[in-house]
Amino acid sequence: MSTGSDLHVVLGAGGAVGGAVVDELVARGRRVRAVNRNGVPTAPDGVEVHRGDVTTADGAAAACAGGAVVYHCAAPAYTRWASEFPPMTDAIRRGAAAAGAKLVFADNLYMYGPVSAPMTEDMPYAAGFPKGRVRAGMARSLLAAHEAGELRVALGRASDYYGPRGVNSTVGETVFGAAVQGKVARWVGPLDQPHSFSYLPDFAKGLVVLGEDARADGHAWHIPTAEPVTGRQFLDMLFAELGSPGRSAAVGRTLQRVLGLVNPTVRALGETWYQRDRPFVVDAGRFTETFGPLPATSHAEAIAATVAWFRGARA
Repeated sequence: MSTGSDLHVVLGAGGAVGGAVVDELVARGRRVRAVNRNGVPTAPDGVEVHRGDVTTADGAAAACAGGAVVYHCAAPAYTRWASEFPPMTDAIRRGAAAAGAKLVFADNLYMYGPVSAPMTEDMPYAAGFPKGRVRAGMARSLLAAHEAGELRVALGRASDYYGPRGVNSTVGETVFGAAVQGKVARWVGPLDQPHSFSYLPDFAKGLVVLGEDARADGHAWHIPTAEPVTGRQFLDMLFAELGSPGRSAAVGRTLQRVLGLVNPTVRALGETWYQRDRPFVVDAGRFTETFGPLPATSHAEAIAATVAWFRGARA
């Protein structure tokens, strides 16, 4: 860690995860630098805004300079993960190491591949599809850098997220965005399978815990979530918050394939269909046992806050 530094650097601060991390750090009274390629026009007062491209070695080094903890929340477009994510992460790793900073990576669950039980951190990286292999490769590379003494690293993993700013998730524009406008909320996959969802502010709290606690170093962690819910339960809570029955439809595998013929993002969802057609549940027991309880926001409260944000974004 940088000698005498108290600066927390958030990369990808203009996105949903990065924005939530900035908010959490500000709420804790930390000194924050918010980094984004296009700047962060709505950064909270007192936050240092840095406009930079962390896909380059020089850009990543400049963004991380002087930081004590760097939160890697940046990501390329979903359809460009395979080609762009690993070199971006390599540049960020080098930039954080040059700054003497600890690196916290906002990770997901793709590396495990299809599962038949609640996911734990010691599951093998069994993903056979491109995005899953990319996630597995980045995780291995970052943890190897930690083991080699290049820098301190911790990985925080979330499931599908929702919350304020969460427009690009599977329940973002197609569910919340549509529902608040009175349109059909389209749920990807069957409506009857239990699924863990990560609320963005909860995920951000977990990442900051990892950033500020040395016990996190050298490991991957599942950030606690509220209880798993089915699509039907989630939609029922959403429409109850909206105060109307609403309209919804499940996007099945056949329709996903058809839509994918013209939409690359929808087409890519076929790789992770196993996350839709069976239980997809996170076990965060290791995090709780190590750091103590991190109470997850109830789905009802989280859905209410998300609805309010989507309404405000369209006001």
